[in-house]
Amino acid sequence: MKTLLFLFISIFLFFACKESSYSGSTTTSINSSIEIEPEHIKFFKEHPQYKSTAFDYPVGKPDAKGYYNAQGFQKNNHLGDDWNANTGGNTDLGDPIYAISNGYVVFAQDLKGGWGKVVRVVHMLAGQNPKWVESVYAHCDSILVEKGQGVKIGEQIATIGNADGAYLAHLHLEIRDSLDMPIGGGYSSNIEGYLDPTQFIKKHRLIP
Repeated sequence: MKTLLFLFISIFLFFACKESSYSGSTTTSINSSIEIEPEHIKFFKEHPQYKSTAFDYPVGKPDAKGYYNAQGFQKNNHLGDDWNANTGGNTDLGDPIYAISNGYVVFAQDLKGGWGKVVRVVHMLAGQNPKWVESVYAHCDSILVEKGQGVKIGEQIATIGNADGAYLAHLHLEIRDSLDMPIGGGYSSNIEGYLDPTQFIKKHRLIP
């Protein structure tokens, strides 16, 4: 009787250990072979025609005609540019906002509060050693694109708004060279990850 009991326990432990070993090795093998690629990198690999070869202003085709930069980068610690119509007030409410370059929409949503409706687009600069930047378009009245779609330079992506009446109508534009940053506060003396939008656009209006 004791011999049979011992034999039964030995067989049970043998198969239990074998199952445990098999399950563990399978999990390790699967986990080690999975590589999750960021969505924007995958997008540009599959759609290279959306890489950036030039940049332009987000309002007033051509050359921001009829608009002026009411509050430039780092004026009052501002982290972007505020584009307003020359006619002032809410006269630009509902005017078109254009993508400043080819890119991939990573965010298109109403954040409420001081930000209002926001569109964020990632741009891959064409070249042997590609660089990445992100453009942020805030206080929109309406959003015409969706997360996950590609956009072309000059394509209308939104309309100028006032964050549900929080301000007079204008476009708050930011350009960042650090991706996946939080939306932030729009103002700071710390400019790490932020670029001067107007300077950047002027410098990259024609990329070879």
